[in-house]
Amino acid sequence: MIELDFSVIGQRIKEVRGERNLTQEYIANMTGVNVSHISNIETNKVKVSLTLLVGICNALDCTLDYILQNEYHNPTSILEKELFNTIKDMEKEKQETLLRIAKVL
Repeated sequence: MIELDFSVIGQRIKEVRGERNLTQEYIANMTGVNVSHISNIETNKVKVSLTLLVGICNALDCTLDYILQNEYHNPTSILEKELFNTIKDMEKEKQETLLRIAKVL
């Protein structure tokens, strides 16, 4: 079994938190832990639990998939799979329309 790279996970949390201009204190308050615990997660001094990671993602308003994207060994993201599953049963004409819309975006 391959171990998760918790240093990358911590860096990703810190990066997203910075992009959203959120403090460690805000994340700590939203998740019910102390600020030093968030700091320790971001600096890989402790491993984040799944329960706390979900709480952090909720506080950051991002998905687990986004935080863990470097840990997947399958390059197809969950979002891509969801998009495929949504459109696979559509009529061909609707698929083509959706493709044209996506290319404009």
